Amino acid sequence: MKRSNMEERPYVDIINLQYKKSNNRPHMSVLDRAAQFSPFAALTGFDGAIKETSRLTEERIELDEAAKVILDEKLRIIQEQLKKKDLYERDNIEFEFFLADEKKSGGAYISVKGRVKRIDEYEGIIIMDDGRRIPIKEIINIYGPSS
Repeated sequence: MKRSNMEERPYVDIINLQYKKSNNRPHMSVLDRAAQFSPFAALTGFDGAIKETSRLTEERIELDEAAKVILDEKLRIIQEQLKKKDLYERDNIEFEFFLADEKKSGGAYISVKGRVKRIDEYEGIIIMDDGRRIPIKEIINIYGPSS
């Protein structure tokens, strides 16, 4: 049984016809035409919400009294060095502390290393030479030349 030309090659009768532009509608720009095929996000912002939910945070550690006494002693030593203007001893001091997450419960433990500029006991913060501020009540460990 022999196939017809239409079955072998569909659209052969219209493939070479001249394109007729519409008189009623303006020509669509290439940018608008490409926008038709861009992905559709039915739930705008949903990807960000999923990423935020899956981001892990740590719980804050409560120090026992012995650890608090050790930290107080280390802070006292740093304070003495600041009064003596002992630049070497207050260089490269590393503070490990809890930084609360702004968007969800918990946070992260981070380390900051550098030179201590001053300790503000009234506000309960340590101010580093580069301007970073470390809350004293969140510190869990101090490393440095005197530790």
